[in-house]
Amino acid sequence: MKYIVKLHPEIMMKSDTVRKRFVKILAGNLRNVLKPLDETVAVVQHWDYIEVRHRNESARPILLNKLQCTSGIHHILEVEESPFADLHDIFEQTLPKVRENLENKTFCVRVKRRGTHPFTSMDIAKYVGGGLNQAIASAKVQLKNPDITVKIEIEHDKMLFIKARHDGMGGFPMSTQEDVLSLISGGFDSGVASYEFIRRGSRVHYLFFNMGGRTHEIGTKQMAYKLWERYSSSHKVRFTTVDFEPVVGEILTKIDDDQMGVVLKRMMMRVASVIAQKNRIEAVVTGEALGQVASQTLTNLAMIDKASDVLVLRPLITKDKADIIATAEKIGTADIAKFMPEFCGVISKSPTVKAVEHKLIATESEFDFGVLQNAIDTAMTIDIRTIKDQASDIHAIDTAHTIGKDDVVIDIRATDETDDDPLGIPHICIPFYKLATEFDKLDKTKTYLLYCKKGVMSGLQAVYLKDKGHQNVKVLNCQTNLNTLSK
Repeated sequence: MKYIVKLHPEIMMKSDTVRKRFVKILAGNLRNVLKPLDETVAVVQHWDYIEVRHRNESARPILLNKLQCTSGIHHILEVEESPFADLHDIFEQTLPKVRENLENKTFCVRVKRRGTHPFTSMDIAKYVGGGLNQAIASAKVQLKNPDITVKIEIEHDKMLFIKARHDGMGGFPMSTQEDVLSLISGGFDSGVASYEFIRRGSRVHYLFFNMGGRTHEIGTKQMAYKLWERYSSSHKVRFTTVDFEPVVGEILTKIDDDQMGVVLKRMMMRVASVIAQKNRIEAVVTGEALGQVASQTLTNLAMIDKASDVLVLRPLITKDKADIIATAEKIGTADIAKFMPEFCGVISKSPTVKAVEHKLIATESEFDFGVLQNAIDTAMTIDIRTIKDQASDIHAIDTAHTIGKDDVVIDIRATDETDDDPLGIPHICIPFYKLATEFDKLDKTKTYLLYCKKGVMSGLQAVYLKDKGHQNVKVLNCQTNLNTLSK
């Protein structure tokens, strides 16, 4: 199987030197993410496209998905490659590939050509189109808005029949832009803001302010890990957790009621600045949108930014909430965000929408900044890849390698994953984002074995259920041949 990876148009507008560097980086990123999935993958870079080949047909769906989730790619052409002798040979190879699809349809033929040949692209289009029109009686040539467009590319002595075209995520290749630190909360906004910078070619590291205990931490780690695994696994990134409950407590007891929301954000910015600078990161990213809440007016955002020593970036600043949610649905973070409890930290009875700097400074003078420094000093930073290991370490979650008669397998993957790759053993389906509410309704005399493809989500969910007091839960070993487990 062969794919022709077409570059995002903005890459092609760069100077030759920059474009070559971007293409080289993109090719390296593709090797990093595709090779672990199929060792037969070969990635070859050309002047204006990248060629990806592989021999393992069963790996096709997952490889295609990875290509679509790699920044810098405008679209992917899925092609069949074969040698050809002449114009008539091109027609004869095309006919059986399209005959069935063209029955009772209008069509046209589009051709691109690279190399030296005794014919033009238009010659091929006319010859093949005329031949198909004669060979398929019910088909009809229509050059404008046809039902089906037959696409062929001629590359020197090879014919490339375009089987399908798949959209990519666009943007720039990962690591062609500087790193950023994203303030992630597990909600709709921060996940989408993180994605926007991944798409733009920045390696996104994550900073999480824990104000809701273990539940808040697990849910946010799930979102960050999903974003990394799906869109940026070609690179290492860091996930930093800051225990912010003591800071919230200090704000609630020392800060004027109307200033609490802005002060909370200013404290976050102070911490984010220190952690960013420590890791040589020049900007922090937030999911704030203008006017969404009281702290997100222009006046208040200006006051918040003054507490930061690094650049603050807000990719969603003009976005409507509906647009943000729609993007979250598209990128796969909405299901986590929907079921993430709200952890507001502080709630003012009458929050100010136009904070005054001298009043902020006055009220912050009552704050014990030793509490903030302690939050910085005790921050925990991990390699995001270790999140899958932490899930089982925290509570020594039991792993099941066989299925007993009183065991019930729960497939916790999202619905689209279970539809694409159904389990071949008896089980029930409860998506991970519904497990917290649905688990209490299950038969408590049974033991439940949680399953996901890589064991990450199942491990995190098992920790969460253990925290809620459920002891009848284990993780089903995702490396075991499931067909051998059922009794």
